[in-house]
Amino acid sequence: MSTDSLGQAPADWRGEACALARLAGPLVAANLLQMAVFAVDVIFVARLGAVPFAAATLGVFLFHILGFGLVGLVGAAEPLIAAAIGRRVGAVRQVRRSFRMGLWLAVAGGLAVMLVLNLAGPLLRLAGQDAAVAGQAGQFCRILSLAVIPAVLSALMRMTAAALGRPGWALLVTAASLVVGVLANYALVFGHFGLPALGLLGSALASVTVSVTATFAYALILWRDRRLRRFHLFGRWWRPEGPRMVEIARLGAPIALGWMAEGGLFGCAGLLMGRISVTAIDAHAVALNIAAIAFQIPFGIAQAATIRVGFAYGARDAAWVARAGRVAIVSGIGVMAATAGLLWAAPGWLVRLYVDPATQAAEATLAIELLGVAALFQLFDGAQAVAAGVLRGVQDTRVPMMLQILGYWAVGFVVAALLAFPLRMGPIGVWWGLAAGLGVVSALLLWRWQGRRTNISVS
Repeated sequence: MSTDSLGQAPADWRGEACALARLAGPLVAANLLQMAVFAVDVIFVARLGAVPFAAATLGVFLFHILGFGLVGLVGAAEPLIAAAIGRRVGAVRQVRRSFRMGLWLAVAGGLAVMLVLNLAGPLLRLAGQDAAVAGQAGQFCRILSLAVIPAVLSALMRMTAAALGRPGWALLVTAASLVVGVLANYALVFGHFGLPALGLLGSALASVTVSVTATFAYALILWRDRRLRRFHLFGRWWRPEGPRMVEIARLGAPIALGWMAEGGLFGCAGLLMGRISVTAIDAHAVALNIAAIAFQIPFGIAQAATIRVGFAYGARDAAWVARAGRVAIVSGIGVMAATAGLLWAAPGWLVRLYVDPATQAAEATLAIELLGVAALFQLFDGAQAVAAGVLRGVQDTRVPMMLQILGYWAVGFVVAALLAFPLRMGPIGVWWGLAAGLGVVSALLLWRWQGRRTNISVS
């Protein structure tokens, strides 16, 4: 897809579906490979023992919730870039301004996140976690904090390349990151290629290596790709654009809070598991990683939907906005129906990819039970992800954020805590709470989109 044809509306829903597939395909594949990168870390650390595995689980939770929120903040540049392409007039300058201010926010926000990660040990002890687990998690996060800024910068560059019609680069860079991750973990966790065996800290160093490598790769792509370099994205990178930064922050802060509300729900589910047992933490980590892999498909569709709807919104074409949103939502729900069937039909096979039932029978059994609940909330998760994506495309972020916080915390967390402890359902109760929160959020966001779709204003 050339950048010259990005802002053109397809003739009908079939054309829109094809355009969405061309954009979403590489993004979905890249997301799945990214989860493979994360899974590599889990697989290596899981073999170090229960305490290091629990420490890494909690440390990665903090890194991901804060980093993912920061990606949401700077990611508001994506719908602004898409809208600029849809408008076509002055697109090059507007794209460059949005990208440049996204870079500034990534660095500033990254420094703040690094500070929090360096306080991970005391924070986890205050949250009631096991002292040994919290201590190792603190050491892990101090090293992992070095990956924050490069990880957010690479995410911004990836989104920019996709919005400018080059999503395939995301697949290539993520595939390379997977190779780097495997080699770095192999070398640093257990000590190979003449390097010392650093265990848990080696896994953190491997993550830093992957993030830095990806950042340099994307920077080179944006600089050298013939379709992207015409935007001169790194031109005058030192020059401030106050109004554009404010606009990105205005749109991005609700995105960040909404993503953190969801990530926080799943992360606090891990904290609830920590109050039950180390076995519960480990089983939760395995089941959540499997469910998260499946989630990458609708998440990739949602990313593509933000761009497609953003083009239509920038072009001031209300019919195209409605068509693009409808195609994306139907696609996301349909895909998750298939993944739900896989989780229901073969949970044992999936769990064995992470833990050995012969030596970790309790973790494996519990993880299989949790996947039974995950099979149900896959549909909800797909619907809410894509609905949020299409709403971002029309730059509607504040109300969706409030709906997400309401559903995830007033419903999801409360139900999880009540079922797990007063009603004594334990780990399964926690996951039924997750399902309740996702179900409410998906219904609310679809309701919000229905209202925006029928009353869209693009003037």
